Amino acid sequence: MFWRYWSAAAVSQSGTAVTAVALPLVAVTTLDASAFEVSLLTVATYLAWAVIGLPAGVFVQRLPLRATQIVMDVLRAVAIGSVPVAWWLGGLTMTHLVAAALVISFANVVFDVGSQTFLPSIVSREELTRRNSLVSATHSATMLGGPSIGGVVVQVLGAVPTLLVDAVSFVVSAVLLRGLPRGSAPAEPDRPPMGVMIREGWHFVTRHPVMGPCMWGATADNFANGALMAIIPVFLVRDLHASPALVGVLIAADGVGSLIGATLAPWLTARLGSARALLVGAVGGAAVALLMPSGHGVWGMVAFAVANVGFGIGVVVFSINARTHRQVASPPELLSRVIATVRIVSWGAIPFGALLGGTVATVLGPRGGLWVACLLTLVGPAVVWFSPIRRLRDLVDAPAPVAPAPSR
Repeated sequence: MFWRYWSAAAVSQSGTAVTAVALPLVAVTTLDASAFEVSLLTVATYLAWAVIGLPAGVFVQRLPLRATQIVMDVLRAVAIGSVPVAWWLGGLTMTHLVAAALVISFANVVFDVGSQTFLPSIVSREELTRRNSLVSATHSATMLGGPSIGGVVVQVLGAVPTLLVDAVSFVVSAVLLRGLPRGSAPAEPDRPPMGVMIREGWHFVTRHPVMGPCMWGATADNFANGALMAIIPVFLVRDLHASPALVGVLIAADGVGSLIGATLAPWLTARLGSARALLVGAVGGAAVALLMPSGHGVWGMVAFAVANVGFGIGVVVFSINARTHRQVASPPELLSRVIATVRIVSWGAIPFGALLGGTVATVLGPRGGLWVACLLTLVGPAVVWFSPIRRLRDLVDAPAPVAPAPSR
């Protein structure tokens, strides 16, 4: 079952990685969007986490998992496929592009919470770190190959037709998911109201001595990431004068770092302990990120790529250890809500970071905006450093709060 689950994720992520390059290039090159308009696209891509992130944990717990995820795949395929159709009919606008990204965003929330909730049910506790590393490594590999391939395909076919790759990937993922167990929702004759269930997950995370600081640190990181995502395509095209193919390669450098980070994470965790490995990743990645806006011309591209690799390594080492701890330390009945709570807070910061990035880049230019975004990457490591985690070797060394009894 794990390998079918893994295959569906790998195919879908490959298409999404291509779109990560193609979609902003549609805005910048086809629709001549400004830095602020590109930031709106980033806002739409992640806004759903701030809107339905917490209820998504309850939805996933109550709905048949397999059917829900298949529906989300189909919905994403239709949304991204509508962009080439509108373009071929001569009616593509920035509003349509943002609307498609928004629909995909809402489907992503439900799908991703369900995906993380499903993994611990098919993998033993002892294998979770290794399987999470494999999942992260696969994601990193797709983020390495996808943008590079996407940049080349955009160079050959144009940005808009390239989006069809992502639409097909969602269809393939849906077909693969049909082979998984139904995952029917458990019977809950006296289930508590949704608001009560959301509060239980929220209180568990925010009162936890490890999950709480990890969540707030990830939130600060993702705020900075939102600003980076909004500015980077404009910076590469208009400041470094990179071609679409080269934009794909430079963005894919993050995938190189993520792949290295996923490979190193189990070794670092075994050697240093999960808490210390998490801290090393957070601090080291943010420090290297400061190189991103430091150069011009060819050397500027080299500096950007090196910074992207280093930042990717740090983010993935942090993420693998924090995610594994959540899956191990959360009571099974709270897991989907714990995941949703962390995601809504941390990923919900991305659209606000994107708005800030787009605004600052409009005022200071893409390079000035990128400097501000890179300085913001230092906040997340500071949050974790000045928390109880700094005194731990392993994240599980801290006592966990008692799970709240379900309210009736």
